Amino acid sequence: MRHFRYYDLVMAAFVAILLLSNIIGASKPSFVALPDGSQWAFGAGVLFFPISYIIGDILTEVYGYARARRVIWTGFAALAFMALMAWVVVALPPADGWPGQDAYEFVFGNSWRIVLASMAAFWVGEFANSYVLARMKIWTGGRFLWARTIGSTVVGQGLDSLIFYPLAFYGLAGWPPEQLYQVVLSQWLIKTAWEAALTPVTYWAVGALKRREGVDVFDEGTDFTPFGAKV
Repeated sequence: MRHFRYYDLVMAAFVAILLLSNIIGASKPSFVALPDGSQWAFGAGVLFFPISYIIGDILTEVYGYARARRVIWTGFAALAFMALMAWVVVALPPADGWPGQDAYEFVFGNSWRIVLASMAAFWVGEFANSYVLARMKIWTGGRFLWARTIGSTVVGQGLDSLIFYPLAFYGLAGWPPEQLYQVVLSQWLIKTAWEAALTPVTYWAVGALKRREGVDVFDEGTDFTPFGAKV
């Protein structure tokens, strides 16, 4: 297997952003005030989570679907371990006099549901994003990178938002259905807007990695099953 100088660093960045955006940002709804005085809700994690999709685009564009698949499964395993760790830490009895157990349970007590939803949404969304981008690269002959990254994000992020928020928060206190629908829609729109806004950064990162790694993979003949391991 060919050794790449930056592949492992890109993988590490992807997994770090994935874990932090899920454990820190996913459970808090925020809002923006509209001109009519009403509020439009959105999940706080949307400010950072889309970066993982941009990194996913870079991985597929530079290294190909098969190597992006390995990173997606690595992220999936990291989410599973995070869920286990959160469950164990919350379940441990607190030392006498420690005042933080209630707050800890409030933040991490539902993490099993959040992480399970996140794992399902992440798995579907990331593989859809990578598949669409890889296919579009072949169809376009490697041109129109902006169309590939935005188009794949529309599909991947749409599936991610549609799966994650209902599975994670439907029926919970503080998440009425109308707010949940707003968050799903706003997440999709904001994530896609983030992708479009950061297109110049994506172009720069893709170009730099292709030059330094000396590679530009086209997935012709690639087995696109998400369960494959061959690179």
